Amino acid sequence: MKRSSVLLAGLFAAAISGIASAQTGAVTYDTQRDVNQQQRIENGLKSGTLTTREASSLEKQEAKVDRMEANSLQNGRVSPQEQARIQNAQNRVSQDISRDTHNGKVGNPDSVSSQRMQADVQRNINQETRIRNGVENGSLTNRETAQLERGQAHVDRTEARAGRNGHINGREEGAVNRAENRASGQIYHDKHNGRHRG
Repeated sequence: MKRSSVLLAGLFAAAISGIASAQTGAVTYDTQRDVNQQQRIENGLKSGTLTTREASSLEKQEAKVDRMEANSLQNGRVSPQEQARIQNAQNRVSQDISRDTHNGKVGNPDSVSSQRMQADVQRNINQETRIRNGVENGSLTNRETAQLERGQAHVDRTEARAGRNGHINGREEGAVNRAENRASGQIYHDKHNGRHRG
């Protein structure tokens, strides 16, 4: 009897560990994909295959994906249905990045607006990478990751508003920087607050 209780306890612990590992894998996959999509947007801006207006539209879509990730993680778990919806949304953004970079419109990577958008997108890459690293090393819980993705959605929306007319002025750039600074501070706080994924 004692032996079967120990065996059951071991199986239960393995199952819980497997579920936690699958959750971490799904969240890591989503955050890595966020990094990849942002990198593609930056590459398009730098090469001139994306205009500032197109990058703005793509950032608006990225904000929706970030909100989906945040909403799915707010209870600490991502269901298979939520994961499928996130992947479908990311696939749509990926297709739109590809479409926009091959539509023949040419941006000026040396323009002030493009330079500002490039800097903003590079910061998105850095911040999404910090989130992904926190998920991988366990210094971010799923709920913290949800909060951070909500912050990234706010940054993306601010970028989208700034560039929607194809130009980003100094005031708009200041608003983006303030949003990014708040998000960066929250990432630092959450990674160093002593909470760890269980």
